[in-house]
Amino acid sequence: MIIADLDTPAVVVDLDRMEANIARLQRYLDEHGIANRPHIKTHKVPEFAKKQLAAGAVGIACQKVSEAEVMADAGLEDIFLPYNIIGTAKLARLMRLAARVRFSVTADSAFTVRGYAGAATEAGIELPVLVEFDSGTHRCGVQTPREAAELGQLIADSAGLRFGGLMTFPHDAESDVFVSATKALLKLSGLSVDCVSYGGTPAMWSAHERTEVTEYRAGTYIYGDRSIIKAGSMTLDQIALSVVTTVVSRPTADRGILDGGSKTFSSDLLGLDGHGLILEYPEARFYAMSEEHGHVDFGPCARKPEIGERVTVIPNHTCPVSNLFDEVIGVRNGQVEQVFAVAARGTVH
Repeated sequence: MIIADLDTPAVVVDLDRMEANIARLQRYLDEHGIANRPHIKTHKVPEFAKKQLAAGAVGIACQKVSEAEVMADAGLEDIFLPYNIIGTAKLARLMRLAARVRFSVTADSAFTVRGYAGAATEAGIELPVLVEFDSGTHRCGVQTPREAAELGQLIADSAGLRFGGLMTFPHDAESDVFVSATKALLKLSGLSVDCVSYGGTPAMWSAHERTEVTEYRAGTYIYGDRSIIKAGSMTLDQIALSVVTTVVSRPTADRGILDGGSKTFSSDLLGLDGHGLILEYPEARFYAMSEEHGHVDFGPCARKPEIGERVTVIPNHTCPVSNLFDEVIGVRNGQVEQVFAVAARGTVH
């Protein structure tokens, strides 16, 4: 089967490009002595996670307990979950995971640490916990080195837990300043920081500039997307994932409608104009979406598509697109090689 035979909309992954992306980042991190822990929330496909491990990754990062459960069931054995896990039900599932694979988590509050400690003590296991600090996203994370050191000490003093280090997303030179100050405070208590985990595809090629990083988490690099091209971290010819769609209507001379809308593409704009880049018509503007319709202005294009024509879209943000499809189509040189189930799709608990 060839790409032209696929029913649309279809998520297509160029396997040669994907494998090259995996190898490129792994080679870079290896050259700089930084452990690679790819974030699988981008692809959610166990087979792709195993390709990342085979290339040299030390383990994987997941974002939710249910996502980690899928990966553990598929045989992944070293999982980091950089997320605050709250509530009796989730903690019970977390402990079952930690009892059968190498597992670590993060915390940014005493509340979260107390929950981990109670659950780990009851389960009879030791759970490594890293302290998350805020490096500019204003999302999760402690705000000062003193808070980080105090939480690290609480983890070290809690039954069932082991202080695992520090973690943040994204990173810059100030992240190193924060880590250095935290280390100095922890040293006064005799605690060392064995792992400093930074992350983010947009800044992945500057990881070697960070003096404190020991481990790196990137997710989108495996596929790439329009936002990563804008960030300058990947080029168009390195993008591995695209969405093949069909023009189903041409209601005016300039307007075309694709058979993919908000149930196909991410609504994230990320500072970009429109919802995706149409490769065959790069001047076109994918300006709006309804649930099953993509609204495109082909006015700037010298040639306009016909009804029934297929067009290839590079999405703004590939991670949500993965979560919208049951499967992705792996191709080489235009030929379908294998269909992969997006096994961790919808794992939000």
